[in-house]
Amino acid sequence: MQSQDTFIARAQSSAPDTAVAITEILAQLAPEQLALIILFVGEGHDLGHIETALVPLLDVTQVIGCTTAGEIGAGGYLEGQIVALGLPRSLFRVATGHLTDLARFDAERARDLAFELRAEVTFSTADWANEVAFLLTDGLSLMEDQLVWALSEALGQSPLVGGSAGDGLRFGKTFVLHGGRFMSDAAVLAVLRTPCRVTAFRFDHLEPTDHRMVVTDADPSQRLVRAINGMPAGPEYARILGKDPQQLSPFTFAANPVVSKIGDEHHVLAIQRVEPDGTLRFFSAIETGLVLRLAQSTDLEAHLDRELSRLALGSTQPAILACDCILRRLEAENSQTRHRISAVLDRYGVVGFNTYGEQFNLVHVNQTFTGLAFYPPDEDTDSLAASDFSRVPMSADADA
Repeated sequence: MQSQDTFIARAQSSAPDTAVAITEILAQLAPEQLALIILFVGEGHDLGHIETALVPLLDVTQVIGCTTAGEIGAGGYLEGQIVALGLPRSLFRVATGHLTDLARFDAERARDLAFELRAEVTFSTADWANEVAFLLTDGLSLMEDQLVWALSEALGQSPLVGGSAGDGLRFGKTFVLHGGRFMSDAAVLAVLRTPCRVTAFRFDHLEPTDHRMVVTDADPSQRLVRAINGMPAGPEYARILGKDPQQLSPFTFAANPVVSKIGDEHHVLAIQRVEPDGTLRFFSAIETGLVLRLAQSTDLEAHLDRELSRLALGSTQPAILACDCILRRLEAENSQTRHRISAVLDRYGVVGFNTYGEQFNLVHVNQTFTGLAFYPPDEDTDSLAASDFSRVPMSADADA
């Protein structure tokens, strides 16, 4: 296979000292040659040290990133590392911006940001046909659903792919990075234009079953479900699974997800945790009256291998930027297949992070493997399918 490393830069460091780690990352890259650097920062790192190290780069290139619930790089699943991906200036034009104060979300402000970023790159690269947007969001903001709706309206036919920042399994505070600083209650948007083929993808290994349940009491604003089938949510969910309510854990939720079916497609509505009063807190939007189905897992390793292989064009394997739900990683750990899943990720050269949720066009989803596949520039770009891309947009902000 043709190496994806010939045109997309990658770097990573396992050094526990943050100052050492970020120095190693930047030494592995050539920032002056890159239009964009994306950093995925593992749990335990000092974000202030990273901000200090990035100061000399502010006039050199653009840098975005986020904290994670795990990283993906050489070796597959990683923990406590810093991983980076760089897009070369010769093949990409990039416009980046951020939104703050998501707690008081303003849809018009989000749409204006997307329009501004698109315009910024479109006029300078009108002959580059392919455009896509990449989104990183505070994973505890509870605003991903509203955000993707507003942004997708402004992005038109350009695909939107992204992930919600993580905080290991602590669910305490998550951060996104833009303009040399880490922020909470914020989101970062990057609009990319390139002559290279790019494919946006999303897949999961889950199949809905016939076991149904109805949400009978919910607080959508907090993504809480108080009752299922008229009974306290946590105990009822445990009863359906044949488990003791005291046994519910992230591993239980990873192995026993629920889905909502819309038309012929199902969307995973993953459970984050059970509260002390038995209420279930979800990673995504939930509402009273929603009919849920239990889903069952197929072979995670075989499914991942098959789907990643399908992204290849002949003998050419793309460079893959991925947002992989933390619940998929937990399932791999619980089933003791993490090392095999890591081998698959390593074989395909995947770079990315484990998320608190994934964004794909108009929807915020969970328990999926979502991302962008970048193909080398020597591919035939004249015969691209319209479904792969349409139009596309250096840096704008939309602060409150």
